[in-house]
Amino acid sequence: ICGYMQRALEQLAEALEHAPSTPVRELDILPPDERAYLLEELNRTAVTYPEQQCINELFEAQVRQAPDAVAVVYQDQRVSYGELNARANRLAHHLIAIGVKPDQPVAICVARSMAMVVGLLAILKAGGAYLPLDPAYPPARLHQVLEDAAPHLLLADAAGRSALGDDALRDRTVVDLAAATPEWANLPASDPDPRALGLTSRHLAYVIYTSGSTGTPKGAQNEHRAIVNRLIWMQNAYGLKATDVVLQKTPFGFDVSAWEFFWTLLEGATLVLAPPDAHRDPAALVDLIIGERITTVHFVPSMLVSFMDAKSVDRCTSLRRVLCSGEALPAASVHKVRRLLPWTGLHNLYGPTEAAIDVTAWSCPDEFDGAIVPIGRPIANTRVYLLDGHRAPVPFGAVGELYIGGAGVARGYLNRPELTAERFIASPFVEGDRLYRSGDLARYLPDGNLEFLGRNDDQVKIRGFRIEPGEIAARLCEHPFV
Repeated sequence: ICGYMQRALEQLAEALEHAPSTPVRELDILPPDERAYLLEELNRTAVTYPEQQCINELFEAQVRQAPDAVAVVYQDQRVSYGELNARANRLAHHLIAIGVKPDQPVAICVARSMAMVVGLLAILKAGGAYLPLDPAYPPARLHQVLEDAAPHLLLADAAGRSALGDDALRDRTVVDLAAATPEWANLPASDPDPRALGLTSRHLAYVIYTSGSTGTPKGAQNEHRAIVNRLIWMQNAYGLKATDVVLQKTPFGFDVSAWEFFWTLLEGATLVLAPPDAHRDPAALVDLIIGERITTVHFVPSMLVSFMDAKSVDRCTSLRRVLCSGEALPAASVHKVRRLLPWTGLHNLYGPTEAAIDVTAWSCPDEFDGAIVPIGRPIANTRVYLLDGHRAPVPFGAVGELYIGGAGVARGYLNRPELTAERFIASPFVEGDRLYRSGDLARYLPDGNLEFLGRNDDQVKIRGFRIEPGEIAARLCEHPFV
């Protein structure tokens, strides 16, 4: 500790010598090598990816490779890649004909079903950005989102119509996905041409509203290229094969569902849609995983606890990947997975809706005896910074607020320019980059992985983050890894 304090104090003295009138809180106490490690070395994530292509184009390429492979299973329905593409194309041509344009939010309010997958693909193919509305949400939440986003067009089934009510539908064009004889049934089954539509990867893929746990729900606008980067990283990290079977159980109003849908469909695997409400029933999930030979599944950590307590969970021998995100993952759950499902890879991911699903990831080793479950390191083409209250880097091991840069950062919030300007800022570290201020606290562990520590609000009091001029010595003494 003394050695670290000496280096930091020397840095402080040097800074004061060169700028004696600078307020102490603005002085940089990080030695140059530590600053370079924090800002550059830990953020060396650049890799190439198809950043010029849209999600729907990559899906269409997979269709051409294996049109007869099973794409989606829902109860007793099994649809091939070729048939799924044809259904989505016919609907997409209809959406184009009624005026869907690039960057236009198109609401979709449907129960989990084959029509949901067709509708999402069709919106993307038509150039629109899908705006998911879960019929299970309270009507007040649905109406709040509709009022804020003001979509002119809505795709719905019977569940969606019932959830929204007649007043919400009255002034909108409604496309009935449950129609027995849809008016687009005889439209072309060919892929719409993105160039003819003026669609590029810089256009929006979806607008997903935040949960509202930290205030009024906000519509995060995410572009194709950001989601494509996330999906390509996921494939490189976890290697999905055409023989894999992925369970789609996350309500589609949450961004995790986007990788469940599109990672699967871009890689030629099979997507199994869970029956309604099955995501809340551990016993039903166990039966579904065993019956459909599911290999890949996502859990929020609280649901993972319930799932691991379910009877016969150790019979889920087909599972190869369990991914967790959305909450802090307890070490006790990791130990239980390792004990009951030792053949399964366990991966912990972190990311806000405002940054293309996930921005860091950690894979649990086969032998895990720790008490801290990290959220890992930045994924491909992503940069993460831990900054203090003055947006300066905190020392390695100290607590800072997570700022996220790179390919995944959203365009901003729909219809909220002031809030967008507050939360999405120009990066002071990489020219031309933008940072999203997450409001989450973290610190680096000795191995360079990140530990998530909660939200940065008035209730969170972690010494070493809220740094004021008189706290420099305390900040140095609290450096835990020297």
